[in-house]
Amino acid sequence: MNYFKKSLSGVVVAALMLTSIVGCSSGNSNSPDAASVDGSLKAGLYAAEADGFHGKIKIELTVDDAGKVGAINVLEHGETAGVGDVAIKQIPSDVVEYQSLNVDSISGATFSSNGVKEAIANALKDAGANVDEWKKREVVKAAKDAIEMSADVIVIGAGGAGLAAAQTAKENGASVIVIDKMDRIGGNTALAGGAYNAVDPERQSKQDIEDSLDKHFTQTFKGGDEKANPELVHYLVDNALDGIHWLEGLGLEFSDEVFTVAGALWPRSHRPVNEHGGFVTALQASLEKNDVEVLTKTEAKELIIENGTVVGLKGTSDGAAITIRANKAVILATGGYAASLDMRHKYNPEIPDSVQTTNHPGATGDGLVLGEQAEANLVGMEYLQSLPLGDPETGSLTGWLAKGVESYMFVNKAGERFIREDARRDEMTQALMQQEDSLMYVIADSNTFTPGTKNNFDETIEQLVESGKVVQADSLEELAKKIKVDPKTFTATIEYYNQTVDSQKDEKYGREILAKKMDKAPYFASPRVPTAHHTMGGLEINTNTEVINTAGNVIPGLYAAGEVTGGIHGTNRLGGNAIADTIVFGRTAGAQAAKYTPAP
Repeated sequence: MNYFKKSLSGVVVAALMLTSIVGCSSGNSNSPDAASVDGSLKAGLYAAEADGFHGKIKIELTVDDAGKVGAINVLEHGETAGVGDVAIKQIPSDVVEYQSLNVDSISGATFSSNGVKEAIANALKDAGANVDEWKKREVVKAAKDAIEMSADVIVIGAGGAGLAAAQTAKENGASVIVIDKMDRIGGNTALAGGAYNAVDPERQSKQDIEDSLDKHFTQTFKGGDEKANPELVHYLVDNALDGIHWLEGLGLEFSDEVFTVAGALWPRSHRPVNEHGGFVTALQASLEKNDVEVLTKTEAKELIIENGTVVGLKGTSDGAAITIRANKAVILATGGYAASLDMRHKYNPEIPDSVQTTNHPGATGDGLVLGEQAEANLVGMEYLQSLPLGDPETGSLTGWLAKGVESYMFVNKAGERFIREDARRDEMTQALMQQEDSLMYVIADSNTFTPGTKNNFDETIEQLVESGKVVQADSLEELAKKIKVDPKTFTATIEYYNQTVDSQKDEKYGREILAKKMDKAPYFASPRVPTAHHTMGGLEINTNTEVINTAGNVIPGLYAAGEVTGGIHGTNRLGGNAIADTIVFGRTAGAQAAKYTPAP
């Protein structure tokens, strides 16, 4: 069981402090001795490095006089806060504890995990180790005693909704325990591009953007084909801006400029200034400050239900059985099911298994199963949104020219546009799946990407080009050749697009957001494919976030928020509405659970 703040005994655990600086490559040692023949380690200090997800990871490994690894310090890295840096912290600690490289990787941080393991392996090799043997060494974990805990409010799931619920419950005077089955917190919120939709007159008026709550409601409701619960949609849009102000009160700074994230339909998307994972960072810092206990590697297997009321959970915590009783209520905030092929087969069999997902590995619908134990009603389960913006290799949303819709356009392998780039997400994905190999290129230029410019995932244009995820060229003809499309067709496509910006009218495709031409070198392209992204269906809730059972009644003691719920987005979620959803309904769940009084 991992804690980011304190242990079960209440003793504060000092976190391993690491410096995040982009580093260099390969390995070396200050030990004068050559590698040993028998694989024993030679005492000394060994420096090494390897490639991570964002640049090099540099480590320093100490072998003590007994021939054991006594310490591993990560000196430099550029891994993402809340995701890759979890591997940076956890894996060196595990290698020291178990004297083995056969330790668990961090789910959702494969490249970072592999990078730090490779750096450690390089240092071990220099120290004389038989690295292959270290990779096979059995990791033996001691048996653990059963754990029993209690708190006023139990939150299952430590993504955006769960963390917001926990923080709000604490603000309302409740004691809180948060659990998550993964080895890191943040869920999909830690991976998201960070767009948060809200009608914001103060910011939007500076950009001459006209907007209203009615417009946001209408676009959300109609954008989901009017299949959502209108009361939930109204609640979302009416409370979204207050959620931003609340986050600002926790120290999260937003840009003054709003934009249109893919599929948002209108420029009302807000983004944190410093990092796309800023939501999780701000919430985590506040929970730590308030001594809220967060248990990772802790999975709920069963809800405890007494006389029809949910009063706790049973599960496992890092190998130990765990029971947690709720004095007041339980909140389900476990996310959707886009990472579960079994659930996709059950509810969305038309989506091929070859379509990967943007989601973290833990998005497997666990909260839906738990809710059904209490006879919760499920709504809209057949609605799964795919995005046209997945990495061809991984399905991830990172690694592309991700800025506002204002800044890019799409072409297929023939070098032609095929859809308006400001359309609904489901429409864009359906159109992409009709193209050759279901592949397109996102095109942008230096009107947007100047040296040092970061995308929505905090990747600079230089990093994107160096990684090979983005192709750069000094002319449109050169770019066409690099992405293997016909230069004449491609340049004609760009010429027509630029004409639509001049005329503010796209006769062929109907694009309405026509803010920037593609006329400034260098030019950029990144390949993208469909990827499973968001499940709109889930547990039925009301505006108090109380879970509704199959008979239409409230389930006492059970609340839910975030992607585990259904009825908010209909058939299709607008881009930028997800994080707003997690914050708005997460806060409500926390407040309602904190004031809930179980029947005697």
